[in-house]
Amino acid sequence: MNQYENLRKGEKGAWVSIGAYIILSFAKLLVGYFGHSTALQADGLNNTTDIIASVAVLVGLRISQKPPDGDHAYGHMRAETIASLIASFIMAVVGIQVLFNAGKNFFIGSYVSPSKLTAIVAIISGIIMWGVYMYNNRLAKEINSNAVKAAAYDNRSDAIVSFGTAIGIGAAILGFPIIDTLTAIIVGIIILKTAYEIFASSTLQLTDGFEHEEVKLLEQVTSEVAGVIKVRDIKGRYHGNIALIDLTVTVNPDLNVWQSHKITEEIENAISLQKPFSVVLVHIEPDGLDDLPKK
Repeated sequence: MNQYENLRKGEKGAWVSIGAYIILSFAKLLVGYFGHSTALQADGLNNTTDIIASVAVLVGLRISQKPPDGDHAYGHMRAETIASLIASFIMAVVGIQVLFNAGKNFFIGSYVSPSKLTAIVAIISGIIMWGVYMYNNRLAKEINSNAVKAAAYDNRSDAIVSFGTAIGIGAAILGFPIIDTLTAIIVGIIILKTAYEIFASSTLQLTDGFEHEEVKLLEQVTSEVAGVIKVRDIKGRYHGNIALIDLTVTVNPDLNVWQSHKITEEIENAISLQKPFSVVLVHIEPDGLDDLPKK
């Protein structure tokens, strides 16, 4: 399966998220309003903007499937990462809005005990979103998609938020209505935390960042290939769901072209086992080149 087929498969995850969010946001906002639960309304508002974020991911996956053209010789794969970045901004705005509304209710001090139905809706929502998270997380690993992984993290965050909302509502029903508002504040903090995690991952990739631990692992894998004397340089960056690995190694200077080429193929195979979704470019240099006198 090539990267474009993976992107088309990733669209299924976005559609699953969109469908779940449409249904759950409507139910939470409606039941939360009539059931007097600030926390459930905050959770519903969160899901409403999750619809926009999921649509952004879907659009990014669609654009990423466009083939290379005159202005984009490497294709449009980074549109997927840009979609994740947009999703993080949307989530951050929602998190701030949830905190603002919950904080206002907290200081006003007008607390009303929510209905039992609001707790039931929150629990059911948590179960549904955890199932969506498991589906998208498995899909993200299968196709190595950052956008789908971001959607999965958002799904997991929403599931945890819904379970927390149910606990807060339960405490409010038992006679502590302020807990419902405090839960809404916690919901806002969790939304902001998830937004930051997605933002950090997206900006790392868009600025050609690559985890230091991954570099060390690939360096070790390369050094263990027969014929490699020294790994002089190794760099990595992401282009959508594809890792681009550039490295320079030294080999015995007496090897012929065919023998050197065979080493490069073995290096590419070794790295592909560690990172299946990768393109590896190997530069071969004769060992001892640095010891030659400078002209």
